[in-house]
Amino acid sequence: MDAENIAAHLDARGWTSLRLRSAAASRFEYLQRPDMGRRLDIESRALLDDVASASDAEPDVVFVIADGLSARAIHENALPFLDRIIPDLLGAGWRVGPVPIIEQGRVAIGDEIGERLGAEILVILIGERPGLSSPDSLGVYLTHGPHVGKTDADRNCLSNIRSAGLGHEAASYKLRYLLDEARRRRISGVSLKEDASSPEHLESHADAITFLLPNTVR
Repeated sequence: MDAENIAAHLDARGWTSLRLRSAAASRFEYLQRPDMGRRLDIESRALLDDVASASDAEPDVVFVIADGLSARAIHENALPFLDRIIPDLLGAGWRVGPVPIIEQGRVAIGDEIGERLGAEILVILIGERPGLSSPDSLGVYLTHGPHVGKTDADRNCLSNIRSAGLGHEAASYKLRYLLDEARRRRISGVSLKEDASSPEHLESHADAITFLLPNTVR
């Protein structure tokens, strides 16, 4: 993943980025030790703690970008997706926190990031496993009240986000619904269903959302 280039584009949009790493020191270790991809390294923990201490208010939502198992998915989809959802939330008065970019990360690492930043909701964008659907497929996981120890049952997932799958506009629409409901009801996961009545041009993608994806990278 070209984290430096992604950070430059985020900064150019006026969105603060943070460069983080998981406890997996190499790609080999990331693949052999999934548990290490779910936790931050020492330097990243310290950085997040410093950012949280310097902040005047806890964010309503934090978006995390993680390479997962497909850097291509991140390169092709992460910024176009964020370009739709973040301005929408800012315009509605949401406090959007800094955007961490994490290398060698798995889905659950978002729980530690969200907990350390004090986020009400954590959304992690992650490259899905090539072969699961497509090598450019992006997964988006939402967790309300993120903290270490959350399980997959506590998350909602939008999968197969790409130009030939669930498009960025449709995915943003569905995520906005989930964000609003998670905030209003203070829940996420199996208790929160995606019941948005999609605009006509998005209805063809209505079956692209899932709530638990047992085969997706974690």
